[in-house]
Amino acid sequence: MVNSNNSRVLSNRYQLVELLGQGAMGRVYGARDVLLGGVPVAVKFLAQTLLNQKMRDRFEREARTCALLGQRSIHIVRVTDYGADEDEIPYYVMEYLKGESLSTIIAKEPLTLPRFLKLSRQICLGMQCAHQGIPIDGDLYPVIHRDIKPSNILISKDDSLGELAKILDFGIAKALQPDSDQTNCFMGTLAYSSPEQMEGRELDGRSDIYSLGVMLFQMLTGRMPVNADTHTFGGWYKAHHHQPPRTFEEANSEIRLPKALETLVMSCLAKSPTDRPQAIGEVLDALEPLEKRYGTGQEIANRIDTLLRSSPITDAPRVPPTLTPEEIFQSASWPTTMPIAEVVFPQTFGTSKELLATLWAMLRREEIERRLHCTRYNQFLFAPSPHPAVLWLTVLYNATYGPRWLPCYLDLKTFQGQQMARLLGEAGQYRILFFAKEEPRRCVMVQSSTIVPEQCRNLAEWATMAQSIPNVGQYNYAKKLLKDNLEDLKPKIDMKLRAIYNVEEENDF
Repeated sequence: MVNSNNSRVLSNRYQLVELLGQGAMGRVYGARDVLLGGVPVAVKFLAQTLLNQKMRDRFEREARTCALLGQRSIHIVRVTDYGADEDEIPYYVMEYLKGESLSTIIAKEPLTLPRFLKLSRQICLGMQCAHQGIPIDGDLYPVIHRDIKPSNILISKDDSLGELAKILDFGIAKALQPDSDQTNCFMGTLAYSSPEQMEGRELDGRSDIYSLGVMLFQMLTGRMPVNADTHTFGGWYKAHHHQPPRTFEEANSEIRLPKALETLVMSCLAKSPTDRPQAIGEVLDALEPLEKRYGTGQEIANRIDTLLRSSPITDAPRVPPTLTPEEIFQSASWPTTMPIAEVVFPQTFGTSKELLATLWAMLRREEIERRLHCTRYNQFLFAPSPHPAVLWLTVLYNATYGPRWLPCYLDLKTFQGQQMARLLGEAGQYRILFFAKEEPRRCVMVQSSTIVPEQCRNLAEWATMAQSIPNVGQYNYAKKLLKDNLEDLKPKIDMKLRAIYNVEEENDF
């Protein structure tokens, strides 16, 4: 049986290693995918006490739902395989997630505001993906989770995002298909269920939004917005239907929250679905300005401010005039960690207002002068395997001197690579900072290059896709494949640029 032999191999591929956890629906084991060199995975088995056809169908539906949604969102657990063992006990294979459940985290203490905003946005993105639907017979049908709660959210460390939130356990999720039978009995977790869910009524995404509201309140205060007199169906039915949610001050008098955030959470907790946000996109829209103002950047600023307050007071420094980004760029110095040679590398560049994507290039002064007037062309190529990497190619072209190739590479399994890809995709442009090899102390010229919308979308999708690709440590090999592709592409790009230059000179592409 499953619990008596942790070293057995399923389907000649998945070697069970250890029991990770168990619940009412079954057990989850850590395993190794021996076919892929021992990549860690997790395997979920249906509980033997539930081996009837109805539960088998539900278990298979959960696997299929997670497989479809996990391909579209990094905030939903990704399922990669489905099968049955020698005893005909069904199982499915999912990505191995190492971290803590949100319930464990908030049991220690409420979340800080920046951390709350970051994680709640990720959770909402996962919910939005589910509510947008999965394809069934060629049509999209929304998926309602029906059990949004802290123990079904896993928080793991991530190179690019710092912390990554994923929604787990779609065991009682429902795809809203026309003419499908809705469950007329209660299914869910009492403390987080919407009033209409407890009535067994037909549900839509607004029911999940109520459950989200309960969880958001708990994340901020460490307490529940409503409490039942008894932990029974009747007790919670009364609480969710008739008990007004407590205020944030009543729940935790020590916290101070933006009024807009309090209003948002309370709107999610409205008893009537028509009084809540009507779609999870509305919640995301409300969170966006809050995260910009009170998010991680503000937390860092607060820490700096605290540090400055504790430092000795000295003469007040003279405040410099406000500089444009181009003026700031031209004051940049070549990094001491980089060689004085003709090299190109990507670099994020922070101003007082924003973080920008830049490309730094050291060339001979004569070569820089040749490119004072030129067409700027860029292209991005993606290699998903054996390691997710992007070739970022910039070409400087004029009719007299031909093309100057400025290739660089982004490793999408690193924080720096992820950050740069997302900055490029969001901004739709970047600056090129030129440094003369003969005098590398300062930037001598800045040019900008625009990225077409399709490439922007590609960069965002590639960054997201890379999150779910196992890290097998073969970045250099992926980089070599991209270099080889570039050599094949150069003649075609050269021909294209010649045609472009003849039509319209000195334009950005």
